[in-house]
Amino acid sequence: MKQKKYVTIKDIAKVAGVSVNTVSRALNDKPDINSETKKRILDIAKSLGYVKNITASTLRNNSTKIVGVILADSANPFYAEVLKGIEAASRKYGYQIILMNTERVYENEEIAIKTLLQRRVDGLLIAPVQDRAEDIKRLNEKVNIPFVIVGRHFEDIKVDEIYNDEIKGGYIATKYLIDLGRKNILMINGSMFKSPAKMRYEGYKKALNEVGLIDNMVISDIDINGGYEAVKKILKEGQKVDALFCYNDLVAIGAIKALKEEGIKIPEDVAVIGYDDIYFSSFVCPTLTTVRIKKFELGYESFKMLHNRICGRRKNIKQKILDVELIKRESA
Repeated sequence: MKQKKYVTIKDIAKVAGVSVNTVSRALNDKPDINSETKKRILDIAKSLGYVKNITASTLRNNSTKIVGVILADSANPFYAEVLKGIEAASRKYGYQIILMNTERVYENEEIAIKTLLQRRVDGLLIAPVQDRAEDIKRLNEKVNIPFVIVGRHFEDIKVDEIYNDEIKGGYIATKYLIDLGRKNILMINGSMFKSPAKMRYEGYKKALNEVGLIDNMVISDIDINGGYEAVKKILKEGQKVDALFCYNDLVAIGAIKALKEEGIKIPEDVAVIGYDDIYFSSFVCPTLTTVRIKKFELGYESFKMLHNRICGRRKNIKQKILDVELIKRESA
Protein backbone atom coordinates (compact mmCIF):
# COMPACT_ATOMS: atom_id res chain seq x y z
CA MET A 1 0.00 0.00 0.00
CA LYS A 2 1.32 3.42 -0.95
CA GLN A 3 2.18 5.55 2.07
CA LYS A 4 0.00 8.64 2.47
CA LYS A 5 1.89 11.93 2.37
CA TYR A 6 1.34 14.92 4.61
CA VAL A 7 -1.04 17.57 3.28
CA THR A 8 0.83 20.68 2.11
CA ILE A 9 -0.25 24.29 1.73
CA LYS A 10 -0.11 23.68 -2.04
CA ASP A 11 -2.80 21.00 -1.62
CA ILE A 12 -4.96 23.43 0.36
CA ALA A 13 -4.43 26.20 -2.20
CA LYS A 14 -5.49 23.87 -5.03
CA VAL A 15 -8.75 22.90 -3.28
CA ALA A 16 -9.49 26.46 -2.17
CA GLY A 17 -8.66 27.99 -5.55
CA VAL A 18 -6.32 30.58 -4.06
CA SER A 19 -2.59 31.24 -4.07
CA VAL A 20 -0.10 29.54 -1.75
CA ASN A 21 0.67 32.95 -0.21
CA THR A 22 -3.01 33.44 0.66
CA VAL A 23 -3.12 30.03 2.36
CA SER A 24 0.06 30.86 4.27
CA ARG A 25 -1.40 34.14 5.52
CA ALA A 26 -4.58 32.37 6.65
CA LEU A 27 -2.74 29.59 8.47
CA ASN A 28 -0.45 32.08 10.21
CA ASP A 29 -3.37 34.32 11.22
CA LYS A 30 -2.13 37.37 9.33
CA PRO A 31 -4.39 40.46 9.36
CA ASP A 32 -4.15 41.22 5.62
CA ILE A 33 -6.69 38.63 4.48
CA ASN A 34 -10.48 38.63 4.16
CA SER A 35 -12.10 36.99 7.21
CA GLU A 36 -14.45 34.84 5.10
CA THR A 37 -11.58 33.67 2.90
CA LYS A 38 -9.50 32.87 5.96
CA LYS A 39 -12.33 30.86 7.53
CA ARG A 40 -12.88 28.89 4.30
CA ILE A 41 -9.17 28.09 4.03
CA LEU A 42 -8.99 26.99 7.67
CA ASP A 43 -12.05 24.77 7.20
CA ILE A 44 -10.50 23.17 4.12
CA ALA A 45 -7.19 22.67 5.95
CA LYS A 46 -9.00 20.94 8.80
CA SER A 47 -11.03 18.72 6.47
CA LEU A 48 -7.86 17.66 4.61
CA GLY A 49 -6.05 16.84 7.87
CA TYR A 50 -3.39 19.52 7.52
CA VAL A 51 -0.63 19.52 10.20
CA LYS A 52 1.76 22.47 10.37
CA ASN A 53 5.35 21.69 9.38
CA ILE A 54 7.30 22.77 12.46
CA THR A 55 10.60 21.77 10.85
CA ALA A 56 10.17 24.41 8.15
CA SER A 57 9.39 27.02 10.79
CA THR A 58 12.49 25.93 12.72
CA LEU A 59 14.72 26.47 9.70
CA ARG A 60 13.32 29.98 9.22
CA ASN A 61 13.49 31.06 12.88
CA ASN A 62 16.60 29.11 14.00
CA SER A 63 14.67 27.86 17.03
CA THR A 64 12.98 24.53 17.65
CA LYS A 65 11.08 25.59 20.80
CA ILE A 66 12.21 22.21 22.16
CA VAL A 67 14.31 21.55 25.26
CA GLY A 68 16.16 18.30 25.87
CA VAL A 69 15.77 16.77 29.33
CA ILE A 70 18.28 14.16 30.51
CA LEU A 71 17.36 12.34 33.73
CA ALA A 72 19.45 9.81 35.62
CA ASP A 73 16.54 7.46 36.37
CA SER A 74 13.03 8.28 35.15
CA ALA A 75 11.68 5.21 37.01
CA ASN A 76 12.56 6.84 40.33
CA PRO A 77 9.48 8.61 41.81
CA PHE A 78 11.75 11.53 42.74
CA TYR A 79 12.48 12.28 39.09
CA ALA A 80 8.83 11.81 38.16
CA GLU A 81 7.94 14.79 40.37
CA VAL A 82 10.86 16.85 39.07
CA LEU A 83 9.65 16.12 35.55
CA LYS A 84 6.18 17.41 36.43
CA GLY A 85 7.74 20.76 37.31
CA ILE A 86 9.71 20.84 34.07
CA GLU A 87 6.62 20.03 32.02
CA ALA A 88 4.53 22.69 33.76
CA ALA A 89 7.15 25.35 33.03
CA SER A 90 7.64 24.19 29.44
CA ARG A 91 3.91 24.54 28.78
CA LYS A 92 3.88 28.02 30.32
CA TYR A 93 6.71 29.21 28.08
CA GLY A 94 5.45 27.49 24.93
CA TYR A 95 8.10 24.78 24.69
CA GLN A 96 8.07 21.04 24.20
CA ILE A 97 10.54 18.61 25.73
CA ILE A 98 12.38 15.50 24.58
CA LEU A 99 13.09 13.20 27.53
CA MET A 100 16.03 10.81 27.66
CA ASN A 101 16.83 8.43 30.52
CA THR A 102 20.46 7.47 31.21
CA GLU A 103 19.74 4.72 33.77
CA ARG A 104 22.64 6.22 35.75
CA VAL A 105 25.15 5.13 33.10
CA TYR A 106 27.70 7.76 32.06
CA GLU A 107 28.03 6.46 28.48
CA ASN A 108 24.25 6.77 28.07
CA GLU A 109 24.52 10.38 29.23
CA GLU A 110 27.11 11.14 26.55
CA ILE A 111 24.90 9.54 23.89
CA ALA A 112 21.84 11.47 25.13
CA ILE A 113 23.64 14.81 24.91
CA LYS A 114 24.92 14.06 21.41
CA THR A 115 21.47 12.90 20.23
CA LEU A 116 19.72 16.01 21.56
CA LEU A 117 22.33 18.33 20.04
CA GLN A 118 21.76 16.62 16.70
CA ARG A 119 18.05 17.39 17.16
CA ARG A 120 19.04 21.05 17.49
CA VAL A 121 17.19 21.58 20.76
CA ASP A 122 17.24 25.13 22.12
CA GLY A 123 18.72 24.06 25.45
CA LEU A 124 19.38 21.18 27.84
CA LEU A 125 18.33 20.30 31.38
CA ILE A 126 20.69 17.65 32.74
CA ALA A 127 20.55 15.58 35.93
CA PRO A 128 24.04 14.14 35.46
CA VAL A 129 25.39 10.78 36.56
CA GLN A 130 28.55 12.51 37.91
CA ASP A 131 30.61 9.36 37.43
CA ARG A 132 32.73 11.57 35.20
CA ALA A 133 32.38 15.15 33.98
CA GLU A 134 34.04 15.27 30.55
CA ASP A 135 30.69 15.64 28.76
CA ILE A 136 29.67 18.60 30.94
CA LYS A 137 33.09 20.21 30.47
CA ARG A 138 32.76 19.85 26.68
CA LEU A 139 29.32 21.44 26.76
CA ASN A 140 30.61 24.27 28.90
CA GLU A 141 33.76 25.00 26.90
CA LYS A 142 33.09 24.01 23.29
CA VAL A 143 29.36 23.74 22.54
CA ASN A 144 27.40 26.95 22.21
CA ILE A 145 24.11 25.83 23.77
CA PRO A 146 22.43 26.90 27.03
CA PHE A 147 22.14 24.20 29.68
CA VAL A 148 21.31 23.87 33.37
CA ILE A 149 22.47 21.17 35.81
CA VAL A 150 19.50 19.87 37.83
CA GLY A 151 19.84 18.50 41.36
CA ARG A 152 23.63 18.22 41.22
CA HIS A 153 26.60 20.46 42.00
CA PHE A 154 30.01 20.55 40.31
CA GLU A 155 32.68 22.08 42.52
CA ASP A 156 35.25 22.55 39.74
CA ILE A 157 33.00 23.57 36.83
CA LYS A 158 31.23 26.93 36.71
CA VAL A 159 27.83 26.25 35.16
CA ASP A 160 24.19 27.12 35.76
CA GLU A 161 22.98 24.84 38.57
CA ILE A 162 19.98 24.34 40.79
CA TYR A 163 20.18 21.87 43.65
CA ASN A 164 19.00 21.23 47.18
CA ASP A 165 20.66 22.24 50.44
CA GLU A 166 22.03 18.74 50.91
CA ILE A 167 24.40 19.62 53.76
CA LYS A 168 21.47 21.00 55.74
CA GLY A 169 19.42 17.91 54.87
CA GLY A 170 22.07 15.54 56.19
CA TYR A 171 22.53 17.66 59.28
CA ILE A 172 18.88 18.03 60.33
CA ALA A 173 18.17 14.32 59.79
CA THR A 174 21.14 13.26 61.90
CA LYS A 175 20.58 15.85 64.62
CA TYR A 176 16.99 14.68 64.98
CA LEU A 177 18.20 11.12 65.55
CA ILE A 178 20.74 12.37 68.08
CA ASP A 179 18.03 14.32 69.89
CA LEU A 180 16.04 11.07 70.10
CA GLY A 181 18.95 9.61 72.04
CA ARG A 182 20.41 7.45 69.27
CA LYS A 183 24.15 6.77 69.59
CA ASN A 184 24.96 4.36 66.77
CA ILE A 185 23.69 6.07 63.63
CA LEU A 186 24.58 4.33 60.39
CA MET A 187 24.34 6.20 57.10
CA ILE A 188 23.41 4.11 54.06
CA ASN A 189 24.71 6.37 51.31
CA GLY A 190 25.00 6.42 47.54
CA SER A 191 28.28 6.58 45.62
CA MET A 192 30.40 9.46 46.83
CA PHE A 193 31.08 10.82 43.34
CA LYS A 194 27.48 12.08 43.44
CA SER A 195 27.29 15.56 44.96
CA PRO A 196 24.11 14.82 46.98
CA ALA A 197 25.76 11.79 48.60
CA LYS A 198 28.90 13.76 49.37
CA MET A 199 27.06 16.76 50.83
CA ARG A 200 24.52 14.69 52.81
CA TYR A 201 27.45 12.84 54.36
CA GLU A 202 29.06 16.19 55.21
CA GLY A 203 25.90 17.27 57.07
CA TYR A 204 25.61 13.87 58.78
CA LYS A 205 29.21 14.03 59.98
CA LYS A 206 28.87 17.62 61.17
CA ALA A 207 25.94 16.71 63.45
CA LEU A 208 27.83 13.72 64.88
CA ASN A 209 31.00 15.73 65.47
CA GLU A 210 29.07 18.29 67.51
CA VAL A 211 28.30 15.65 70.15
CA GLY A 212 31.39 13.50 69.78
CA LEU A 213 29.77 10.53 68.06
CA ILE A 214 31.62 8.43 65.47
CA ASP A 215 30.38 8.34 61.89
CA ASN A 216 29.66 5.01 60.24
CA MET A 217 28.76 4.82 56.54
CA VAL A 218 28.11 2.06 54.03
CA ILE A 219 27.61 2.52 50.28
CA SER A 220 24.69 0.83 48.53
CA ASP A 221 22.77 1.10 45.31
CA ILE A 222 20.18 3.85 45.68
CA ASP A 223 17.04 1.77 45.25
CA ILE A 224 14.85 -0.49 47.40
CA ASN A 225 16.99 -3.56 46.85
CA GLY A 226 20.12 -1.59 47.71
CA GLY A 227 18.73 -0.61 51.11
CA TYR A 228 17.45 -4.13 51.75
CA GLU A 229 20.79 -5.79 50.94
CA ALA A 230 22.79 -3.22 52.93
CA VAL A 231 20.78 -3.82 56.11
CA LYS A 232 20.87 -7.60 55.69
CA LYS A 233 24.66 -7.39 55.43
CA ILE A 234 25.23 -5.18 58.49
CA LEU A 235 22.91 -7.32 60.61
CA LYS A 236 24.73 -10.46 59.52
CA GLU A 237 28.03 -8.82 60.48
CA GLY A 238 26.59 -8.02 63.92
CA GLN A 239 27.06 -4.26 63.70
CA LYS A 240 25.53 -2.35 66.59
CA VAL A 241 23.03 0.09 65.12
CA ASP A 242 20.11 1.97 66.66
CA ALA A 243 19.34 4.36 63.77
CA LEU A 244 19.63 4.48 59.99
CA PHE A 245 19.95 7.61 57.88
CA CYS A 246 19.30 6.56 54.29
CA TYR A 247 20.36 8.26 51.06
CA ASN A 248 16.77 8.34 49.82
CA ASP A 249 13.30 7.00 50.58
CA LEU A 250 13.71 4.01 48.29
CA VAL A 251 16.75 2.87 50.26
CA ALA A 252 14.83 3.48 53.49
CA ILE A 253 11.87 1.37 52.31
CA GLY A 254 14.24 -1.51 51.53
CA ALA A 255 15.91 -1.07 54.92
CA ILE A 256 12.55 -1.23 56.71
CA LYS A 257 11.68 -4.47 54.94
CA ALA A 258 14.99 -6.05 56.01
CA LEU A 259 14.57 -4.91 59.63
CA LYS A 260 11.05 -6.33 59.79
CA GLU A 261 12.19 -9.68 58.46
CA GLU A 262 14.69 -9.90 61.30
CA GLY A 263 12.02 -9.06 63.90
CA ILE A 264 13.54 -5.66 64.68
CA LYS A 265 11.03 -3.07 65.83
CA ILE A 266 10.87 0.34 64.13
CA PRO A 267 11.47 2.85 65.65
CA GLU A 268 11.82 1.23 69.11
CA ASP A 269 14.94 -0.78 68.24
CA VAL A 270 16.13 1.03 65.13
CA ALA A 271 14.89 4.43 63.91
CA VAL A 272 14.88 5.04 60.14
CA ILE A 273 15.02 8.34 58.25
CA GLY A 274 14.80 8.63 54.46
CA TYR A 275 15.34 11.49 52.04
CA ASP A 276 13.27 13.09 49.23
CA ASP A 277 9.72 12.59 50.66
CA ILE A 278 8.40 10.76 47.63
CA TYR A 279 4.67 10.04 47.40
CA PHE A 280 4.91 6.51 48.84
CA SER A 281 6.71 7.63 52.00
CA SER A 282 3.51 8.36 53.88
CA PHE A 283 2.00 4.98 52.92
CA VAL A 284 4.69 2.53 54.03
CA CYS A 285 4.39 0.95 57.48
CA PRO A 286 5.59 2.56 59.62
CA THR A 287 5.18 5.84 57.76
CA LEU A 288 8.58 7.24 56.87
CA THR A 289 10.28 10.15 58.58
CA THR A 290 12.20 11.88 55.81
CA VAL A 291 13.87 15.03 54.51
CA ARG A 292 11.52 16.78 52.12
CA ILE A 293 12.99 18.46 49.08
CA LYS A 294 11.06 20.66 46.66
CA LYS A 295 10.94 18.31 43.72
CA PHE A 296 8.34 20.12 41.59
CA GLU A 297 10.05 23.46 42.25
CA LEU A 298 13.40 21.94 41.33
CA GLY A 299 12.03 21.07 37.90
CA TYR A 300 10.04 24.26 37.40
CA GLU A 301 12.83 26.62 38.44
CA SER A 302 15.42 24.75 36.39
CA PHE A 303 13.35 25.36 33.26
CA LYS A 304 12.94 29.06 34.16
CA MET A 305 16.71 29.38 34.56
CA LEU A 306 17.24 27.76 31.19
CA HIS A 307 14.56 29.87 29.48
CA ASN A 308 16.18 33.07 30.74
CA ARG A 309 19.48 31.91 29.31
CA ILE A 310 17.92 30.91 25.96
CA CYS A 311 16.23 34.30 25.67
CA GLY A 312 19.43 36.15 26.53
CA ARG A 313 17.97 37.73 29.67
CA ARG A 314 20.85 36.49 31.80
CA LYS A 315 24.56 36.31 30.97
CA ASN A 316 26.14 35.49 34.33
CA ILE A 317 26.43 31.99 35.81
CA LYS A 318 23.69 31.30 38.35
CA GLN A 319 23.59 28.77 41.18
CA LYS A 320 20.36 28.37 43.12
CA ILE A 321 20.03 26.28 46.29
CA LEU A 322 16.57 25.15 47.42
CA ASP A 323 15.70 24.74 51.10
CA VAL A 324 14.85 21.39 52.70
CA GLU A 325 12.84 20.39 55.77
CA LEU A 326 12.42 17.40 58.05
CA ILE A 327 9.07 15.62 57.90
CA LYS A 328 8.42 13.67 61.10
CA ARG A 329 6.40 10.47 60.85
CA GLU A 330 6.38 7.08 62.59
CA SER A 331 9.73 5.53 61.59
CA ALA A 332 11.79 7.87 63.79
